[in-house]
Amino acid sequence: MNKRLIALLFFLTSGCSTSSPLNAQNKDSAPDHVPINISSVADAVPKYEKRTRAGNPPKYEVFGKQYKVLAKSKGYQKRGIASWYGTKFHGRKTSNGEVYDMYGMTAAHKTLPIPSYVRVTNLKNKKTIVVRVNDRGPFHENRVIDLSYTAAVKLGILKKGTGFVEVTALESVNPEASIEEDVQLFLPKQGEMAYLQVGAFSNQRYAKQLQNEMISRQILDSRIQVAQQQGNQVYKVQVGPFYTTQQIDNVNEKLAHIGYKKTKLIVEKEI
Repeated sequence: MNKRLIALLFFLTSGCSTSSPLNAQNKDSAPDHVPINISSVADAVPKYEKRTRAGNPPKYEVFGKQYKVLAKSKGYQKRGIASWYGTKFHGRKTSNGEVYDMYGMTAAHKTLPIPSYVRVTNLKNKKTIVVRVNDRGPFHENRVIDLSYTAAVKLGILKKGTGFVEVTALESVNPEASIEEDVQLFLPKQGEMAYLQVGAFSNQRYAKQLQNEMISRQILDSRIQVAQQQGNQVYKVQVGPFYTTQQIDNVNEKLAHIGYKKTKLIVEKEI
């Protein structure tokens, strides 16, 4: 797989560094021993993330071909060949500086912003997964995405090595403001209650997945609110209710600790 060679060239030209794949002479492969239950690995859950500086140059060149990184993933859909990468690159840095974990639900893409979330459908067996794009590649003709080992297993393309797929970008709604900006304005009045909005999605399934994650993290009080936004239904995952700023601060700190650092404060009249 030439993708790692390209990743090295990419990091050199963008000012980043990583261990050189030129030193890895072994052929890429699946692990001899799998320490997890692959079937229990959940899909990636789309959430709003700012695009990273690393891995997102306006354009870059590989083998004489120039690629332009998309400004946004919204509306992206393409069919083509999916491949996968495994043990040879496990533990190495991806294009945005994260460490590649072949047991995670991640992928590499040539032009989508990093990070992005995409739904990948195997057009032969109709299996569908959701992965988080955090790497660049694959640089082979007609190949549209390079999946992690686990993603390839769940999609049913591991044995053959490739599969014909459809890749569709998934969008989460950008929070309009952060809790740091809002909470200072919230002085609870009698009859008022507040919620922390953790995410908003155009697909109810992903909202439910996020709500289930909140429950698994011992954040038990949550709800899904349905609203109209620019003519489309939006499913908003909100934690609460809260009646004091101290309650908000405590839960917001817990949310930040598990990776949800951007929340929006919603204030309502108590019914």
